[in-house]
Amino acid sequence: MQQPAVPELAHTHTRPIHWVATATAVAGVVALSSILQPGPATAAQASPPHADTTPATAPATTGVDFPLDCGPTVKPVVMKKASGDLDGDGRPETVAVVHCDAPMGTPPDGVYVLTQGAGGGHARVVATLVDPKDRTNVATLSVTEGAVLATLLGYSSADVPSCCPDLKDSVKWRWKGDTFIRSTPAGAHSV
Repeated sequence: MQQPAVPELAHTHTRPIHWVATATAVAGVVALSSILQPGPATAAQASPPHADTTPATAPATTGVDFPLDCGPTVKPVVMKKASGDLDGDGRPETVAVVHCDAPMGTPPDGVYVLTQGAGGGHARVVATLVDPKDRTNVATLSVTEGAVLATLLGYSSADVPSCCPDLKDSVKWRWKGDTFIRSTPAGAHSV
């Protein structure tokens, strides 16, 4: 008869004392874990660089007091608007093309930059890009990459009738320092 290669080990045979020792050890671990519980989780939340309560929506044009003299019976009307962050503060501004809602003729446009009012109130005008006194109309308006782009229609002299502008100019405004700087975009042509 062959002898087993490994002699019989005492711990390979279970006895009741083994089960009692295992049960006691498990009960001790459970009891100890109920006493030594970790505190509540306190994961650190990353806070934004500055707490900002200003809404991230562009200012509305309703209720704005535009610096436009339309007389006692005619009201200003917003013809075009575009929005975007013009000064790099993370909050959008609105650019509005406004003229007097005259029953006939072609009233000149004003182009105004609006920012949100304090405490979320009505927007307010912070800059005039085109003054209606310049006798200009705005054909196109957009805000792209922090710049205001527009196509302006104007007149070469006071003799040109207001129905038929004879000048066309593409312009661009960009915020620099504390003012809007007007330039002509590359590739723009005047008529």
